Amino acid sequence: MAGIGGCIALIVVGAILTFASDWHMDSVNLDVVGLIMMGAGLLGLGVYGSVLRRRRVTALPVVDETRDRI
Repeated sequence: MAGIGGCIALIVVGAILTFASDWHMDSVNLDVVGLIMMGAGLLGLGVYGSVLRRRRVTALPVVDETRDRI
């Protein structure tokens, strides 16, 4: 999963597993799985936002104002 959409999907599915499901499994605690998925989605959003912020920084063009104008 890549991008903001994938991270939001992880958060949504994790929240559904944690707060809206009443399934009970003997071998897996779905509340913990949901919390892990929400944490992974939040971590992914943080990393994606950090990378996006660095990518948007662009160098300004150099303007030579000392050159004679014709």
